[in-house]
Amino acid sequence: MIGVYDYTVILTYISMISGVIGIITSMTGLGHPYLGVVFLMISGLLDAFDGKVAGTKKSRTEMEKNFGVQIDSLSDLIAFGVLPAAIGIAQLRRSGIFTELVRRQDYEGNMGVLVLLITIAIFYVLAALIRLAYFNATEEERRKESEKTGAVYYLGVPVTSAALVFPLIMIIHNFVSFDLVMFYFFMLLVTAVAFILNIKVKKPGKLGIAIMILIGIAEMITILLILSNE
Repeated sequence: MIGVYDYTVILTYISMISGVIGIITSMTGLGHPYLGVVFLMISGLLDAFDGKVAGTKKSRTEMEKNFGVQIDSLSDLIAFGVLPAAIGIAQLRRSGIFTELVRRQDYEGNMGVLVLLITIAIFYVLAALIRLAYFNATEEERRKESEKTGAVYYLGVPVTSAALVFPLIMIIHNFVSFDLVMFYFFMLLVTAVAFILNIKVKKPGKLGIAIMILIGIAEMITILLILSNE
């Protein structure tokens, strides 16, 4: 069989599977947007460790290394690109906005809002795709620059930031008395722009990564508690 199937890519494969399950459970009657958020955070946690796990195998061939880079980006597109957009659309469906707009006879103005929100969701996925493709195309160049200058920054915001940003919005949504669906889409737009902005963002060190993992775990526990009370 073609491909790589050893332990160096297993976390990436599981992250992709988690993203797909999250999309399915968000968009169908099988689940709930908050359940989709759980799978988003699972993918984020797996992504935090997949590179380190892959790096433990010192005998990887160039093909295996390149395969790892490509498969990581493809998995990220599903988990941190498509899934957050699917969660947003699922919220529209559950809030009744879709149903109300479609049933109304005079929905021209409101339908424009719906089209705008869907366009934002599409733009978000497109921005994630562009960012991931750009970094794949410049992988060798960035590797050389890092070796030469010891660069410790990203260009733009990593797509994996979605695993912390959108769960937080959903948690706030549960505890306030007003609907934050529109704000969720506003943050989709802001995050999408941040993906492709040519600005330097400092890479977190070990302490920063540990803090982000702890925040993610706290968010996941909170989301699970919310789901248990649904």
